[in-house]
Amino acid sequence: MRNESCTFKSLDLNADRTELHDLLKLTGCEVSINNMAPNTQVPFFHYHKENEEVYIVLEGSGFVYADGETIKVEKGSVFRMSPSAKRCIKANENGIRFLCIQCKENSLTQFTYGDGAIDKTIEWKI
Repeated sequence: MRNESCTFKSLDLNADRTELHDLLKLTGCEVSINNMAPNTQVPFFHYHKENEEVYIVLEGSGFVYADGETIKVEKGSVFRMSPSAKRCIKANENGIRFLCIQCKENSLTQFTYGDGAIDKTIEWKI
């Protein structure tokens, strides 16, 4: 099958981290769902050699440390980290749940309108 799918029902949304690359057979990005308990912090700082990351905060709030700067984040916050940014995340008293999407920096050469093509030969009736 060329396309893979899953549902939230098939995932443990309360796990500390759920990676979707194997489940969806991803080849161009990594997507993870992350949960941090109240008042916890990732126990290390990290950076990447090639991959940028986009974070989308789904629930809760906390702080992101990036290259010496502390940024407050909350439900609805979306932010990008360059590969070289040394980063760490800390949850506030209500915890935090976020998506992290990771892909090789500068690898996106086309997107929606440049890469997409309309196919008018298909008719779909439900």
